[in-house]
Amino acid sequence: MAYVITDACVDILDRSCTEECPVDCIYEGDRKMYINPVECIDCGACEQACPTAAAIADRTLAGTDAAWNILDNTAFFNEPLPGRDTALGAPGGASHLGPVGVDTPVVAALPRR
Repeated sequence: MAYVITDACVDILDRSCTEECPVDCIYEGDRKMYINPVECIDCGACEQACPTAAAIADRTLAGTDAAWNILDNTAFFNEPLPGRDTALGAPGGASHLGPVGVDTPVVAALPRR
């Protein structure tokens, strides 16, 4: 994985990152954005565009937040989301898929800001 979007994005959904991403690898959940680790090319455009500093290179995350954010981002693509029978995997671009409309169970359980 190259970049992740951390919990700083929950309930913000600014979408500046999606406008800057050259490979369309940032997907929209219900309350948070997620970067597909297979599709990300590690360019850093999302990090520079994010007004909440939620898009971060996974190698620069530290502490317990690092594991939580990396696992949550990975789960969005590798585990079936609520209401779905299969995992998203690597759909090949967020713009043709559109908003997914659900989050991982961990993000869905967070209190609203």
